[in-house]
Amino acid sequence: MGGNAVIEEVIDDATIRMEKAMEALQRELLAVRTGRAAPSLVERIMVEQYGTDMPLNQLANIAAPEARMLTITPWDKSAIGAIEKAIRKSELGLNPTNDGSLIRIAIPPLTEDRRKQMVKVVHTKVEEAKIAVRNIRRDAISQAREFKDEKMVSEDDERRASNQIQELTNKYTTQADEIGKVKERDVMQV
Repeated sequence: MGGNAVIEEVIDDATIRMEKAMEALQRELLAVRTGRAAPSLVERIMVEQYGTDMPLNQLANIAAPEARMLTITPWDKSAIGAIEKAIRKSELGLNPTNDGSLIRIAIPPLTEDRRKQMVKVVHTKVEEAKIAVRNIRRDAISQAREFKDEKMVSEDDERRASNQIQELTNKYTTQADEIGKVKERDVMQV
C-alpha cells in the first residue's frame, strides 16, 4: 500500500467514526424531552419483560395522536403493567394512565425550570459528542504519526493528514453544536 493510500484509509476511518458520533448524538437527543409529544421520547425506555430488559419500541406500538398526547399499545397485553412502571421510573417525569389495553401519556408543557434542565442535558450530550470527535482525532493523528515513524509515509504526508484530520474535527464539532442548537430551540419553545 502506498503512502497516500495508507493516509486516505486513516482519514476515511476517522470520517466514518466522526459521522457515527453525530448519529449517536442525534439518537441521544431524541430522548430529551420537549413540550411536544414524540414517540422517540419513550421508545428507548427499558422495560423488564420475559426476564430481560427490552426497549419499549420492541414491546408496543407508540403513537402521538395529538401534540401533547402519546399512546402506547402493547402487542402483549400482559406487558402493560411493566411498561407503565418503566415509564414512571424513567427520569422523564411522565404520568401514564392505562385502561387495560392502552397506555395514555399526557405530555404537560415544560416549566421554565424543567426546560432549563433539559437544555443542560442537551449541552452535556453535545459536549460528550465533541469529546468523542476529539478522541477520534487523537487516534487518527497518532496512526498517521506511527506510519511516518515506520517510514510508510513521508513527513509531508503525515503533516497533510494531520491538517485534514483537524479540518474534519472542526467540521464535526461545529456540526455537534448546530445539532445541539436545533434541539435547544425545540426544548425552549413553549
